[in-house]
Amino acid sequence: MQTYRDLFRSREFTALFTTACVQNAASTISGLALATTVYAGTGSPLLAALAMFGPSLAQLIGATLLMSAADRLPPRAALSSLAAVNAVLIAAMSGDIAIWGCLLALGLTSSIAGGVRAGLLTEIVPDGSYLLGRSALNISVGTMQIVGFSAGGLLVTAISPGQTLLVGASLHLTAAVMARLGLTRRAPRAAGRPSVAETWRVNRRLWSIPSVRPVYAGLWVPNGLIVGCEALFVPWSPTGAGVLLASAAAGMLAGDVLAGRFLTPSWRDRLAPYLRLLLAVPYLVFALDPALPIAALAVAVASIGYCSTLLLQERLVALVPPEAMGQALGLHTSGMLTMQAVGAALAGAIAQYTSPATGITVMAVASTAVTLSLAPALKKGKMMTPAPV
Repeated sequence: MQTYRDLFRSREFTALFTTACVQNAASTISGLALATTVYAGTGSPLLAALAMFGPSLAQLIGATLLMSAADRLPPRAALSSLAAVNAVLIAAMSGDIAIWGCLLALGLTSSIAGGVRAGLLTEIVPDGSYLLGRSALNISVGTMQIVGFSAGGLLVTAISPGQTLLVGASLHLTAAVMARLGLTRRAPRAAGRPSVAETWRVNRRLWSIPSVRPVYAGLWVPNGLIVGCEALFVPWSPTGAGVLLASAAAGMLAGDVLAGRFLTPSWRDRLAPYLRLLLAVPYLVFALDPALPIAALAVAVASIGYCSTLLLQERLVALVPPEAMGQALGLHTSGMLTMQAVGAALAGAIAQYTSPATGITVMAVASTAVTLSLAPALKKGKMMTPAPV
């Protein structure tokens, strides 16, 4: 089994990892600055939330209309160009120019870039090392979000939200240069020009494959329902929400390292069904209205189960042909982000008419039920024959 050190001996993986880190930091810094700007101008918590998370919701549009570009553009040129476009969009928003239009465009570019990056990862890492590489990138996301939000908070206070947006734009521009200089020139994975029609064709084909459909469902739905639980941490305990969020981050980090570095393929197969259940079952303790330390422990243990998505991503990579890899993985990411938003909205609606503890419990029960219902279709023996797209 390879180690993280082995991965970073590859100059191209190091370049991809570093570029992703810089862009994640840029996105978090910019999101916080923009939310601050919008809230100061409108006084609307809803608009401020949309300003911060709007690009994530807009990724669904990219996934359904433009994702064929993930396999039909040269990866190095695509990543560097999209990062440069992001820099221009964020710089425009610093001057209050077409903020909502720029946010929509950011979501579209981010959805394509996510597909390109995921597909390129399968080409850079050795056979059998996708899960380790994906684990390293996941760790970078969590780490850079912490760094980005912390730095963004300091910058917004020390200078101004508009100037902080320019810092974010400069980071995206830096990522564009890093991608251009650090990545190897490669041909597109698939022939032809990207188009809406081609995106729809491949998406329909991917979703129609019996072995792929339950993998997507397993990646999107249980995960999204548990994010709904996390969305209720503040209503459940306004003073303890930070502890719960930190516990979730710590558990997720531990799970990524466990799955990426320490579980052998045979143990991944044995533990995968239980890890999928682990994501939800500990949240059932909220039905008993536990003390904060017990709740934090339950959240940390449950969040280890997020590594089950890594195992399902590895399964998806094994089932999808190389010429559709970027679009397949991009569709996974965009669908996951959309379902997380849906889960948060559903949990909030339940809590509005009952209580936060009830909302968390209901979402945990629903996630458990979906995981159990998908278990027969996700049995290893039924899943491993790739299908043409």
